[in-house]
Amino acid sequence: MLRNIASLFFYARFLRAFSALGYRRAARDRAPLEPDFTGQTWLVSGATGGIGQAIALAATAGGARVLAIGRSEEKLEALKARSQAPERMIPVQADLSLIASVRELAEAAELSMAAIDVLVNNVGVLLNEHQLTSEHLETSFATNILGPFVLTEALKESGRLAADGIVINVSSGGMYGSPLRLEAMNATDPESFDGMAAYAMHKRAMVVLTGWWNDQWQGLPAVHVMHPGWVDTEGVQTALPGFRLALRRLLRNADQGADTVLWLAQQRPQPPEEGGIWLDRSLQPEHEFSFTRRSRHSAGDLVDYLKQVAG
Repeated sequence: MLRNIASLFFYARFLRAFSALGYRRAARDRAPLEPDFTGQTWLVSGATGGIGQAIALAATAGGARVLAIGRSEEKLEALKARSQAPERMIPVQADLSLIASVRELAEAAELSMAAIDVLVNNVGVLLNEHQLTSEHLETSFATNILGPFVLTEALKESGRLAADGIVINVSSGGMYGSPLRLEAMNATDPESFDGMAAYAMHKRAMVVLTGWWNDQWQGLPAVHVMHPGWVDTEGVQTALPGFRLALRRLLRNADQGADTVLWLAQQRPQPPEEGGIWLDRSLQPEHEFSFTRRSRHSAGDLVDYLKQVAG
């Protein structure tokens, strides 16, 4: 009962900003985005569906060569066939929930052909049922935060991220419902697993990680974090059917969810000194409720924990 009340309050609080209403209001007075990504190399995770697919297709249409990461060879080939420039859509099969697969990906030949100008850590899942990977990690934790962390760190250490490039982390408005937590993110015990709470923790961790990378890298490359609002993706349809049923007419489409990623890649703003998360091309605060500021963990603690778990 309390969970339902809290969810109702959360949805009511953010309805106007996170729904298609917010997107249309923000887009009312701005020019259409006509980016030129000619000559750039992008890496987009979770590229075979939803927001990731919209990003990958728009980037190739804008002239970029896109390394499209996905688990399904069939879906990757379908993505390539949909592209306006299939010769610039490079399918790369990898499972970001498996750390061994992530490390193989970081060393893949396709990724060594040119420095990566734009890295989009987009992959994400919200699971209602508890799952463990073959490496004995909770699947959504491994997918949402550990895999992207290991990949980004490996690309940076190997010099494969262009110093004048940009890393764009895709978070979620759900992070406004969680402080930074560590061990609870990787709920290997089914009895302690709450899929929605886990997702919020992972997306909060992505915001914290963004600030840590900017502190460490000093803008070489710049790192930004955004959230796309409430988008009618396949993930929402399967994980949150009640939410989708209630708000279907107000959910954003994938292109609307991808817009801020494309804008960031075009504009390349400096990392904000005081942090923040982008929504509809506007920098928003990282916290909306005081309880999410209260954590006994620092960004350094988070990084140490992720390194420990990744081995």
